[in-house]
Amino acid sequence: MEEINVVKKNNNSQLQIAGAIIITGVIIAGAILLKNTSPGTINGESTNIVLAKVDADDRTLGSPKAKVTLISYGDFQCPFCGAITGLAPEDADTIKYLKRIDPNWSPLLPGIMDYIKNGDVQFVYRDFTFLGPESIKSAEAARCAGDQAKFWEYHDYLYAHQNGENRGNFSNSYLKSFAKNLSLNTADFNKCLDENKYAQAVADSTNKGKSAGVTGTPKGFILKNGKIVSTIDGAESWTTVKPKIDSALK
Repeated sequence: MEEINVVKKNNNSQLQIAGAIIITGVIIAGAILLKNTSPGTINGESTNIVLAKVDADDRTLGSPKAKVTLISYGDFQCPFCGAITGLAPEDADTIKYLKRIDPNWSPLLPGIMDYIKNGDVQFVYRDFTFLGPESIKSAEAARCAGDQAKFWEYHDYLYAHQNGENRGNFSNSYLKSFAKNLSLNTADFNKCLDENKYAQAVADSTNKGKSAGVTGTPKGFILKNGKIVSTIDGAESWTTVKPKIDSALK
């Protein structure tokens, strides 16, 4: 896999600030091995970073038989996660910032959809809820929507309606109104959210991300045959991610 280089080297520190919101506290030194996981090789060098294997509890797009898997950790309140979905408006401060650093910047998710549709790549979304209580509840809500086969619709709706962190925009009342707007069975959705059905699952996903060395979002891992061959650090442009995917597919 090619070395991660989103923009010119003298912009690296800026992009890291933009692309990966850093958790306060001590970064986990070394990865904690998880059950059913495999290490990989990045840039030809062995790595101890490990990830839980994709299973039925994951939210996925594409064929499970795809040659390459992209596991992406996100937080629904993270503006840079919203940017890579392609759902943020062009005049959003985050988009303007990214394009000021790299005028050719483009969002990852729209770019990779053709690879997903033709069966080359499986995309996996995992929660990494570190920005506060509304990150946690929105992640739970998306999983509740998944009970009605509308996880991805709800995922998109959340990212398209970001409005700051923990300001009430992803409060329970708004999350329930989003479900109504998406024509979900609101009685079932509300019961799921009120009973905190997925609180533990969301917490487990975040903790496993920490164990794998995730410290901020968005963070991506590109796997081939179950082995990590590359990473995506922050809101990297599709123009820099595409060569990594193409290399993994060879």
